[in-house]
Order: sequence, then C-alpha cells, then structure tokens
Amino acid sequence: MKKVVALSGGVGGARFVHGLSRALEAAAETVDLTVIVNTGDDFEHWGLHVSPDSDTVMYTLADLAHEERGWGLAEESFATLEMVRRYAGDDWFQLGDRDLATHILRTQGLRRGETLSQVTARLAGALGIRAHLVPMADGPCRTMIDTRDRGTLSFQDWFVRHRAAPEVRAVRFEGDPPPAPAVIPAIEAADLVVFGPSNPYVSIDPILSLPGVRAALAGRKVIAVSPIVGGRAIKGPLGTMIPELTGAPPTAAAIARHYGSLLAGIVVERGDEGGFEGPVAVHACDTVMRSRADSLRLAREVLAFGGFEVPDAITRSITP
Repeated sequence: MKKVVALSGGVGGARFVHGLSRALEAAAETVDLTVIVNTGDDFEHWGLHVSPDSDTVMYTLADLAHEERGWGLAEESFATLEMVRRYAGDDWFQLGDRDLATHILRTQGLRRGETLSQVTARLAGALGIRAHLVPMADGPCRTMIDTRDRGTLSFQDWFVRHRAAPEVRAVRFEGDPPPAPAVIPAIEAADLVVFGPSNPYVSIDPILSLPGVRAALAGRKVIAVSPIVGGRAIKGPLGTMIPELTGAPPTAAAIARHYGSLLAGIVVERGDEGGFEGPVAVHACDTVMRSRADSLRLAREVLAFGGFEVPDAITRSITP
C-alpha cells in the first residue's frame, strides 16, 4: 500500500488536505493518507480544550466547514457567545453553538484519561473521515510570539485578540513533548510527505520542532506547497511575518529557504519561479484554491510532481 503524509495547519492547509483526500479516496484500498496537524495553537477557553487547527482540518474533511470564513462550522449560530457577552464574559474568541459540542467532548475525553490522539481519532471517525487525523503531540507544545511592542503573547492572543497586528520579533515553542505515537511511524513509512500551503512559522514549524521529526523526514521525499502567491499571503499574517523575521521579502523562494534541505521540491504559483537557490526542484501551476475543484486540481499537481504513481481510479475521480 502506498502512503502519503501531509503536515497541515490553518485554513490553506485544511483546504489542500481536502483536495488530497478526495484525490486519493477512490484508491482507498491502495493509498493511505495520514494528516499530521499542528497543535501549537491549542489553548483553554471557557474551561474547554480548543484545538483550532485540528478542528479546521476535521470540519473541512467532513465537508462541514464554513467555506467563506474558513474556520468553524457552516450554518452556525452564536447564541452562547451572545449570552457570554451579555454577562461581560470573555468574548474575544468566537465559539459557535454547534462547535461547542466538539470542545466539550474533547475536554471530557481528556479528563477521562484519553490522549489527544485517541479523542481526535474518535471525533474524526464519528464524522466519517477516512484519512488518519493525527495531532502532532499529545502533550502541550505552545506557540509563543515575541512581539516588539507587547512582549510575549500566546499565539491566540496575538492572532485573534490582537488581530496579528503586533510586530513579530521571534516565534518560539514552550514545551518539549514527544510526537504523538503515530507521527514518526507514519513519516518513516511515507512514500511522499507534503507540507501544505500553511504558515511555516506557526503551522508547520511546531511539528518540525518535536524530537525526531526532522530526522524522520530526512529520509523521505518531501514536497512543499508555497503559501505565498505573487509576494502576498492568500490568507493570514505570513506576508508581514517573513520580512519581520528575516528582513527578506515574502516570496515562494523565502519559503523554500526556510525549509532548507528538508525539501526535494516546492510547488509555486505561476510567475513565482524566480529566486530559488540550491537543488530544490520547482513546479509552477495555479495554486490559489477558490473552490473544492481548485483544491482537487492542486492536489493532483502535487501528487504528480512528487512522482506519485496515480492509479486509474484516482485519475478518473479527478478529471474535470
């Protein structure tokens, strides 16, 4: 059986993983997909354990995500949030009414002694997700943002409460847990590893920071999808983070430099092929995902560029 592993976080990563899952689902008997999800931005809110990236990937794979907003559930209501606001409670992070069920059940499971991996697998299975959804770690590894004007902020404080406005001086991680039990075996068995079009500093680097992950990746074929298009980030703060952290402009080449020798290749937007150094292979195509069809097409491009032999069943399933 062929094995594909995707490292993911954020909306772009989730949308790409959806395309990858659909591209491979017709060959479910011969291709196995594992999605390793960033948990560096997990935190506790209203006494509940919230896993924003895991939930975004899970809802997207289950076709339940809010397409325009990119996070949370479609057809969501916010009556609980409105009541919390009426009580003058903590309302800066928006949790929807249906979304609360996920956080309640996750928190209950963790308090019963289940690991985050076990809870995630159970919730994903209940939503009919066929891919293996794996949190990067069962223990805490928190993404912290050192800012120029507001000191050190937790990721959600910086990203949501302060709308990613404070200038970033450094990104670091608090906690050194081992990877979740499924992470290293999945990478070591992978025929292809893909870094989705996620923010490398706050979505992929937390995974890479875990003990043994970089060593496991060193023996694999790794392809990245650039989250920078024409010098700008499609979504999120990456377009300003790259110059703040490196002094270089935000380009696809900057993404390749960041990942360095881990990469065998990178997929970039047409017109972004310039500025690359070293042996990394570059493939240009349309990378912007405006629809599910775009996600599917991009996944096909990445699989082919990675030298993945696409069975006839997959080809038929994704031919427009």
